[in-house]
Amino acid sequence: MLPRIHPVPVLALSVALVGASAGVAVAQGSGAGPGQDGTGVIPVGYRVTPAGEQSKLGNLPLTSALSPDGKSLVVSNDGQGTQSLQVVDPDSGAVKQTLSYQTPQALFAGLAFSPDGHRLYASAGGNNKIRTYDVSGGRLTETTPIPLPPTNPAGQKINMFPADLAVTGDGKRLVVADQLADAASVIDVATGLVKTVSVGHAPYGVAVSSDGETAYVSNQGANTVSELDISGADPNVRRTIGVGTHPNRMLLDKSGDNLYVANGDSDTVSVVDTAMGRAVRSIGLAPYPGAQVGSNPDALALTPDGSTLYVANSGNNDVAVVDVKQTKLTGLIPTAWYPTTLALTDGRLFVANAKGLGAGPNTGPGEPNPESDFTDPAKYTASMMVGTLSRVPVPASADQLGRWTRQVSDNNGFDKRGQVEAGGGTSVIPRRPGEPSPIKHVIYVVRENRTYDQVMGSLGKGNGDASENLFGDESATNARELSRRFVTLDNFYANAEVSAQGWNWVVAGNSNPYSEQTFPANYSSRNHPYPSENNDPEIAPNNDPNDAYIWQRLNKAKVPFRNYGFYVGKNAAGQNVAGDPVLNAATDHAYNGFDLSCPDAPNTFAPINPNCGPARFAEWKREFQQYEQNGNLPKVEMLRLPNDHTAGTTPGAPTPKAYVADNDWALGQLVDTVSHSKDWESTAIFVTEDDSQNGPDHVDAHRTPSLVISPYTQTGAVDSTFYSTDSMLRTVELIAGLRPLTQFDAYSTPMIASFSNKPNDQPYDAMKPTQNLQEINGANAPMAKDSARQNLSKEDQIDEQQFNMAIWKSVKGARSTMPPPKHSVFGSLPNQETDH
Repeated sequence: MLPRIHPVPVLALSVALVGASAGVAVAQGSGAGPGQDGTGVIPVGYRVTPAGEQSKLGNLPLTSALSPDGKSLVVSNDGQGTQSLQVVDPDSGAVKQTLSYQTPQALFAGLAFSPDGHRLYASAGGNNKIRTYDVSGGRLTETTPIPLPPTNPAGQKINMFPADLAVTGDGKRLVVADQLADAASVIDVATGLVKTVSVGHAPYGVAVSSDGETAYVSNQGANTVSELDISGADPNVRRTIGVGTHPNRMLLDKSGDNLYVANGDSDTVSVVDTAMGRAVRSIGLAPYPGAQVGSNPDALALTPDGSTLYVANSGNNDVAVVDVKQTKLTGLIPTAWYPTTLALTDGRLFVANAKGLGAGPNTGPGEPNPESDFTDPAKYTASMMVGTLSRVPVPASADQLGRWTRQVSDNNGFDKRGQVEAGGGTSVIPRRPGEPSPIKHVIYVVRENRTYDQVMGSLGKGNGDASENLFGDESATNARELSRRFVTLDNFYANAEVSAQGWNWVVAGNSNPYSEQTFPANYSSRNHPYPSENNDPEIAPNNDPNDAYIWQRLNKAKVPFRNYGFYVGKNAAGQNVAGDPVLNAATDHAYNGFDLSCPDAPNTFAPINPNCGPARFAEWKREFQQYEQNGNLPKVEMLRLPNDHTAGTTPGAPTPKAYVADNDWALGQLVDTVSHSKDWESTAIFVTEDDSQNGPDHVDAHRTPSLVISPYTQTGAVDSTFYSTDSMLRTVELIAGLRPLTQFDAYSTPMIASFSNKPNDQPYDAMKPTQNLQEINGANAPMAKDSARQNLSKEDQIDEQQFNMAIWKSVKGARSTMPPPKHSVFGSLPNQETDH
């Protein structure tokens, strides 16, 4: 019987669920997702144990507004699937009304009542308008929207994409942050007249003075707030105020003397003296001394007397309680996953949690049923998670707040950081950056979008479900054999739901509020660009956008590295170039990034694009052999192998199994090449997927196949330690001598348990898949017409439900039934949702 690495679980939440603290793993079969007791474990390994009473919301609640009479709380759900406004009873948490919007109809991050409570305004995001509603008896009736300008003064088309908004005290005007136009608009609600002014980059939050003469707009893509004079016929920028990096929501105190700004990637709140027009204080939200970024504050609430400020930390799953007078953090309140909006009334705090308790398994019997409605986007990982509302009594005593604070620390491992460095185990992986290791070279391979069960379900070892296995020994030949021969990782989770987040996690250890807020609109065809894999400053999840990515840290540490396909695109000359000059200088410009027309391995399918050049493996091997000959193999190589993404059943494209086999053959040959080289004894190859992207998995929709290949991992063991994308990133960092990028990789468990002290230097001989590598989808392939309509020019510009169903039928047969994803049991949360 093969050995199993089976560590002791430490944070039991229920019979079905255990979590992991820093450096301590969980047992086989346990993992991310909601438990039966109203708690959960998220993919990074944090527990969520929300305080107060919980009720269900929709998909990705991003903002809320409490009616002036305090009798209704309206929530805007802005996720990838069905978007909606929900009217919630603040006392019971019951949803009294839901107004749903199917794509391309949209909402986004902006809600405001008129001062008398008779009107409600909501940002419509990519629809480029402000939705308006009559409010009567606690119910909404949609009325004529207010359109935003489709062109700028020069007559050029623009996409305003309204975000946050606020109403002036007289109820006559709206101030709107136009996120994608780098502008702000002032709207006369009676006439619909719109006046617009340029502000900073990617504006998001809005606050308006009580006299209606001044407005503030946070520039989420920068580190500034634009102060606007809105007293005249046209708005103008009075001054630009420096704050922290990537400011989100803002609020003014009752006097209007102080503006509080939540800085999403500085983990601070800036306190702006509005008379002076500058930030005079900064409230730190780091959870412990020396913490990296990752708290990601994104919402604020202030008590009427201005004495206590509440800050939603989306990254830490808590609400920080701040003594305003002392500018001091006094405690933390635990929330569910990813709190995004706060409201406060009558001694009660309302917290909307965008991701609730997580996803859980997305296979097996039950609804939703893709056979009956396979175009419904609300059936896959990014949209199957149910948002929640926490109704939390304001802590009545220091003891209560202290207990909650300790709970947050326990949930997130704040009190156990450093345990990994002090622990035992093998000596192969350094405990601290800079310590010696026999591993001198790392090859970091990222593939695209598979779940564990899709590839490893029938492996014969580890926690797999053979009924969900799509790609077996015929097409995933080497991945499966490498898993058997080296180490099987059956409790490894992608931190992301989709590639737009996944690539940020893979290379930066976090996906920040901008990316989390905007990717759903991109994925659901609601008119927003892809928020990843480029050099846009708003995407970089760090206080310093020039210090956010692993290659920037490698460069600063003078660690040699080489890039093959990460964050590249074609220039006019057909070269693969990266937008970041640091990354571009280390990039092989002949190596293709994401382009399904080009093969991963040579002599598989014929390139669909005649300008592909060499297959990815062939180009990498050419340089690897030169490095071997010259004795200068870089410390870190980053390698992208994307073709396991597949093109579904698109006619003329390789079949899904042929694409997976092409990808697998490239991976097998890569390991073969390295294992027969002189650097094999000092090399570790780390292989993961950027995300699990909605395939079936019986444990959790985030579980994904990953590999660690090295003489020190050639044991045949099953390592069921709870690992995440950040665990792999952290392990690479430790070998390369880098400190963690964020709180998440600092927290994560390095993959120490996968390594032994005794190397097995036996080389690996690649196994050519028996699958026909030239097999092409015919015109009559299952769902061929549906696949042909998909946009495969870039990652994830597709209908994932249709796409994965086509793959299933291609592999299993046109008449086969894909196991339907399901919403897992929602813990102990009562079902209070109604719609009268």
